[in-house]
Amino acid sequence: MCPIFDGTPRFADTTPFHRHYKQDRKGKASWNTNRSKLSRALKILFILVVVLVLTFIITQRVGMKGHNNIETYPYVVNETHNGFEIRRYESRLFASVTLSSNQYKASSSQGFSILAGYIFGGNAQNEKIAMTSPVTVSLEDSMTMMFLVPKKFNQKTLPQPNQSQIKFREEPAKTVAVISFGGWANDEKIERFKQKLEAALMAEGVAYSDRFYFLAYNPPYELLNRKNEIMVELERDSLNGVK
Repeated sequence: MCPIFDGTPRFADTTPFHRHYKQDRKGKASWNTNRSKLSRALKILFILVVVLVLTFIITQRVGMKGHNNIETYPYVVNETHNGFEIRRYESRLFASVTLSSNQYKASSSQGFSILAGYIFGGNAQNEKIAMTSPVTVSLEDSMTMMFLVPKKFNQKTLPQPNQSQIKFREEPAKTVAVISFGGWANDEKIERFKQKLEAALMAEGVAYSDRFYFLAYNPPYELLNRKNEIMVELERDSLNGVK
């Protein structure tokens, strides 16, 4: 039977369409909001990266320029061999502290903190003393860390330290063999280059003592062009022409 038309207009139900339309508009608005937030976050991240890169570059450049103004342990190169140098160091005064461990990793921070405290004013006159380079560490059963004393001081004019474990020692003039390496130093790398220096000296027939040192040239914040050295005192008359 056919439905009877009573004259009343019939229209399709548009409720689902309007509901879908509203949801679609809400979805697009939400997507636009999220895209805007992501764009702002990426801009902030980009700015932070640029600031960090610029800070890193400036810090490294300032550090490298600062090396030109730092007093260093003076020496002359007597001979250059395959992998090492023979140097002659002059007699100089050092501030030193002896540590209980022979492990560089365990001792270096403690020794540096004690000596840095002294030169930054931890002394009887509250006087700041210029930093010098390199920091020298004796490779013995008990490590001794040493800061070179600026040449303008002697044992009479040098301020007395507040900490009793800091001692002053006059290192005599010496002839040494030195091998260099880059990057960050650790116990394994120090031992490896110590052995490498010993092997090179034996190959050249150069007699050396058991007095080894590690020399660190860079402050912790310098990441580029880091320089480290292992040094050993040579036996007298081990090389012809070396005085």
